[in-house]
Amino acid sequence: MPTGLFALALGAFGIGLTEFGIVGLLPQIATELNLTEQVAGYLVSGYAISVAIGAILLTAVMIRMERRLTLLLLSCLFIIGNLISALSMSYETLLFGRIVAALCHGAFFSVGAVVASDMVAADKKGAAISLMFAGLTVSNIVGVPLGTFVGLELGWRMTFWALSIIGVVTMVGIRMLIPVMPARSDTNLWREFAVFNRPQVWISAFLSVLSFGGVIGGFTYIAFTLTQVSGFSAQTVPWLLVLFGVGTFIGNIYGGKAADKSLNKSLGTILLLLCVVMAAFALFARSQSMTVILLLMMGAVGLATAPGLQLRMMKYASDAPTVASGTNIAAFNMGNALGAFLGGMAIDEGYGFVAPLWVGTALSLMALTVVILSSFNSGLKTEKIHG
Repeated sequence: MPTGLFALALGAFGIGLTEFGIVGLLPQIATELNLTEQVAGYLVSGYAISVAIGAILLTAVMIRMERRLTLLLLSCLFIIGNLISALSMSYETLLFGRIVAALCHGAFFSVGAVVASDMVAADKKGAAISLMFAGLTVSNIVGVPLGTFVGLELGWRMTFWALSIIGVVTMVGIRMLIPVMPARSDTNLWREFAVFNRPQVWISAFLSVLSFGGVIGGFTYIAFTLTQVSGFSAQTVPWLLVLFGVGTFIGNIYGGKAADKSLNKSLGTILLLLCVVMAAFALFARSQSMTVILLLMMGAVGLATAPGLQLRMMKYASDAPTVASGTNIAAFNMGNALGAFLGGMAIDEGYGFVAPLWVGTALSLMALTVVILSSFNSGLKTEKIHG
């Protein structure tokens, strides 16, 4: 594999750590900046909304730009945002830094996936894209717990300093290891955006919003759940987050294989399991042994939907891959924002620190309903055609 793919993977690692590395630090940030749990949660939902905006707008602006330059500019935006967060002395400045860093997220993955596939032969394109996205998976296994550990030991601002350094190394790697790649001359922005005339594209996006809203609805406030309900110490949280990360790695692999075999059936089965796991977590959160098991399962089942959701979007927008990829990333992060917002609202209303898990259960159930209705509708159309 070309060495440039490792630069893309490092960028994906840094972006993944930026998005969710803050989850384990929310109690510490809330205490220092005198915030409620709900307001602290906006650091997750605000980032997610910014990702959704950037995924569409920056992809549109940069679609005709030379691709290596595009990746360098996006990496620069990533560094600036994390530097602002590292230097912040107020909640408003920290939130602004998060928003700036998030703008690069969707476009980096959209453009990076195209660059990765163009760097290899046709029969290795899938493996190249997987290698890039492996950085995101590794951030869940190692990066998020490590970022939480660094923040707890050295202060939460140090996590953002570390992210800034990762951004600099990524820029150097992209500049040195990735060749100049002009955008395709036949790229037509209006033709790509025409996919939004297709109802199934909107259904796919809505499904991504609900599915990821369900997972993130429970995960955003997991540090509060682990310490305030399950009774774990704050120092234990990073190690527990490793379990969630391992689960996401397992789920991503098997979710992709299941989607290849039967897309709608696999999505329906995974979402049903997610409802059961999150409801069980809410019911047994006071048991430390059950919490350990269910945290691993929540990561595995929750992220197992990702390959199928991406495949579903590509199925209905295969002729506009850049916009389709950006749209799905935007949908994922709108779901993240929705889940974090509703989970924080439930806590603020006094329903306790297991309430976000119930919010996640409800959103996952809604996603399951969409899959069932969509599959039923497709079946009726097929029957009508053959009849």
